[in-house]
Amino acid sequence: MTKFFRLLLAALRGSEGHYTSGSINRAIFMLSVPMVLEMVMESLFAIVDVFFVAKISTEAVAAVGLTESVLTIVYSVAIGLSTAATALVSRRVGEGNAREAGKSVAQVILVSVAVALLIGIPGAVFAPDILRAMGGDEHLIASGSGFTRLIFASSPVIVLLYTLSGCLRGAGDASVAMRSLWIANGFNIVLCPVFIFGWGPIPEMGVIGSAIATTIGRSAGASYQLFKLMQNGRGVQVDTADFRRDTAIIRNLLGIAAGGTAQFLVGSASWVFLTRILSTFGSDVVAGYTIAIRIMIFTIMPSWGMANAAATLVGQNLGARQPDRAETSAWRAAFCNMLFLLSVGILFYMGAAEIVSFFNRDPKVVDIAVQCLRIFCLGYVFFAYGMVINQALNGAGDTRTPTIINVVCFWIIEVPLAYVLANSLEWGPSGVFWSVAFSESLLAVIAVLVFRRGRWKLVQV
Repeated sequence: MTKFFRLLLAALRGSEGHYTSGSINRAIFMLSVPMVLEMVMESLFAIVDVFFVAKISTEAVAAVGLTESVLTIVYSVAIGLSTAATALVSRRVGEGNAREAGKSVAQVILVSVAVALLIGIPGAVFAPDILRAMGGDEHLIASGSGFTRLIFASSPVIVLLYTLSGCLRGAGDASVAMRSLWIANGFNIVLCPVFIFGWGPIPEMGVIGSAIATTIGRSAGASYQLFKLMQNGRGVQVDTADFRRDTAIIRNLLGIAAGGTAQFLVGSASWVFLTRILSTFGSDVVAGYTIAIRIMIFTIMPSWGMANAAATLVGQNLGARQPDRAETSAWRAAFCNMLFLLSVGILFYMGAAEIVSFFNRDPKVVDIAVQCLRIFCLGYVFFAYGMVINQALNGAGDTRTPTIINVVCFWIIEVPLAYVLANSLEWGPSGVFWSVAFSESLLAVIAVLVFRRGRWKLVQV
């Protein structure tokens, strides 16, 4: 037990940065612990926001849900760039090239800000139109457009929080990425009730107060990440001169990020259409679905921690010319993730009603959320393998293959199936939930079959 706690403390401190030798199990643990905690902190943004916003009204929750469904486009870009950042930095670190790793970090920052502005500015300007297009009624638009506008305006901070974490993970500094999310969530948890309900000289701002608190928190976290990277940590040396545009690195970055961004854009855009289908059944359904998704994120995000650990291990070990070690690392991480999500799935299935009631006690909202949670839980074992193996492919720099898999599973199967089950077969909202469980499970099966073929070991980054 003493040995375990020593190892845990070492993981939290981030005392190791290279994982190309030694015990694979130790490497997975050392990376997964801070990454899991990082993802828990990231998911807390969603949980905290919906907890306080639910105290305002059902329409406020629906406004957040509709905004978040469209904002997944921003998240997709952020995750895609983060994927490329991890692949590039981990490969350079595995090669022992700290200077090139630092140059890659600088170019990631430049590209992140530029891309975020291209998305965030139009989103802020056309906020009411976005809510209207998503099926929101005029009252919801009037009360929620301010929230939508501010969230889109904060796109650069959202993207940087993801991409800088990707750089840190690639360098093996997962503990720094973890601490940045602690900082961000600390601000968000304290400021959310202050800005939403008002306190002292600060007036009551309602749902827009949630956006202000979240933006301040994310800004604090991203600032900490940038500060630590500029300190030239293990495996990475970032200098001010590195921020001059480097066409070769940017081309390489965008080449990988294009597949990563497209991959997550395909997946997230399908969620936009699913939300649009659900919006035809009323605000209660959208609110219930939003709460269930936030709860699900709380469990899936820690699993992404293990998936990201696999990506770092694959990237570093391929850089060190150890493909077999890279493959073994991915399989072991996937198995650990499966055990975790299986346990969580059982717990959530049995206690869905009690968990949902903590956020909302409206019978209609609770009924939908419970139904959604229980159906999703049935696919958790498949989800576990799917997310880790896909991230392992991304860590190798093969972002094209997961993109193709996502197109097939989400657009050719999931969206049409959701519409048919919900409307043509009159299953209602449950038809949408079942389409998600089926398509995500199919994605996992395909990803495993592709990974076993081993072509990802030959990808050059």
